[in-house]
Amino acid sequence: MKKITFLLGMFFIALMSFAQEKGSFDDSKVIKSKILNMDRKYSIYLPPGYESSNRSYPILYLLHPAGPANTIPNHKSWVSYGALDQYLNAAIAKGEIVPMIVVTPDANFENKRISYFNDPGNDFNFEDFFFQEFMPQIEKIYRVKTDKNNRAIAGASLGGAATLQYAIRHKSLFTTVCALSAAVRDYETDYMTKRYPGIPENKLVEWYKPYNVKSYIDNLPSKEELGQKWYIACGDDDKLSVNNCNLHISLANKGISHEFRIQNGAHDWKYWISVTPDFLNFVSEGFKK
Repeated sequence: MKKITFLLGMFFIALMSFAQEKGSFDDSKVIKSKILNMDRKYSIYLPPGYESSNRSYPILYLLHPAGPANTIPNHKSWVSYGALDQYLNAAIAKGEIVPMIVVTPDANFENKRISYFNDPGNDFNFEDFFFQEFMPQIEKIYRVKTDKNNRAIAGASLGGAATLQYAIRHKSLFTTVCALSAAVRDYETDYMTKRYPGIPENKLVEWYKPYNVKSYIDNLPSKEELGQKWYIACGDDDKLSVNNCNLHISLANKGISHEFRIQNGAHDWKYWISVTPDFLNFVSEGFKK
C-alpha cells in the first residue's frame, strides 16, 4: 500500500511539473552569413518538453515589422512588444495550439533600412541568406520537421509583405502563410526611389516585378490553387488596409481560396497582439492536417 501511495505521489508531482513547464525563449542567437558577410542575430522559442524529449516539432518562421514609430524593430520585437512567448506558453498548455518552434531573424541592414529582399543594389541579399543559409542551419541545429506540411511563415507590416513574397517565390516550402497588415503595393515611384536612392528607376521597376504580389495574383488563371493556406488580416484604421482589401478582391475574383480579416485596429502592436490568437490557431490547424 505504501508503495502504491508513493507511486501515486510521484505521478502527481510529475503531472504538476509538466503543467508548470514552459517553453524557452532566447534572443541572443547568431548565425554567420557568408552571403551577407556579417553575423545575423535571431530569436527562437522552443516549446515545453523540447529539452526533455527527442521529439521533432513543426516550425513557424515569424518575420518582424519595420516599425511602427517609437519601437525598435528587430528579432526581439515579437516578444518585446507582442509578448509572444507568454501567449505560446499559455496556448500550448491549454491545448489550444500544437507545440511548435518559432524563429525570427533580424532583418536590419545596419542603420540603412530593414529588408527581407535581394536588394537592387546587390548589397544586402537577405532573401538568399534566408533560404540558402538561415533555414538550412536552423533546421540542422534544432529538431525540426522539415517537410512542407510542418513549416509555416508569418509576419507583420514589411514582414507581412515578405511573407507573401516568399510564399509565391518558394511555393514548395510552406504549408501555411499568414500576413498581418502586409505592406503589399504596386510599384510606387516615390516610395521606391526614396527607399533605394542612387538606383536607376528602370532597374528598380524590373527588380520589383517578381515581388509584386497583387500583380502575380492578377495574372494567375481563375481558380488556381496556391498550394498553401493563406491568411490575410489588417486593421480598418491602417493606411495599408486598402491595399490588403485589393489583394483580397483579386484573390476572390480569381476564385482562389484564402482567409481574410478586417478588424478594428491600426498599424501597431496593439492590433498585432489582438490577432495573434487567431493567426496562430490558423498556423496550428495547418500543422495538424
